[in-house]
Amino acid sequence: MSRRRAVVSWSSGKDAAWALHLARQRGEVEVAGLLCSINARFQRVSMHGVRRALLQQQAQAAGMPLMTVELPWPCSNEEYERRMGAACARLRAQGVEVIVFGDIFLEDVRQYRERQLAGTGLEPLFPLWGSDTGALVREMLDAGVRARIACLDPARVDRSLAGAELTEAVVRWLPANVDPCGENGEFHTFVFDAPVFAHPLDVAAGEVVERDGFVYADLVAGGAAGRRCYNDG
Repeated sequence: MSRRRAVVSWSSGKDAAWALHLARQRGEVEVAGLLCSINARFQRVSMHGVRRALLQQQAQAAGMPLMTVELPWPCSNEEYERRMGAACARLRAQGVEVIVFGDIFLEDVRQYRERQLAGTGLEPLFPLWGSDTGALVREMLDAGVRARIACLDPARVDRSLAGAELTEAVVRWLPANVDPCGENGEFHTFVFDAPVFAHPLDVAAGEVVERDGFVYADLVAGGAAGRRCYNDG
């Protein structure tokens, strides 16, 4: 019996990478590509603020086609849903039946995704759902997932962590009211190595800016300048 074709909803972060890993490992679906929304004006990943060029490097390292949904800026929720609906129709025309998401416990987010996919012929799959986030982030790190904090909420996470690598030491340093995976939006990551990659990406932390209430690290390809890693020492 052939497996259903799927794409991964790709944010560029660690949870999406781990969802791809689990989907491949469990073998329930055949992952055929990565689906990502892009701010067309700035050519960056929506919310995470990661450059398109780095996103393309991730797709190449994962050996996956990259499928992007171009969003205007600013973008209303109605326009977002219209464009995502059109993307879903294209996926179905290509034989895709499943979208894999990296959500862990936010019920409202899951219900929204399920509502939006209802009637499209696409089924949502949540391989990380219900995991203990403290154990989950350590499982990722132990398996070789490496990621930098691309964006954070300075009201909840110290702004000095923007651009830093998410390590065991950083996880321990996070305040008790911050989810270890950043599931409540405390921070977002860019994964530069993972079991799903054929090779690690060479990524450094560049300029740090604050915009619209969030702090962003402009991640750039190559070079050691500006690299930051918080280790046990």
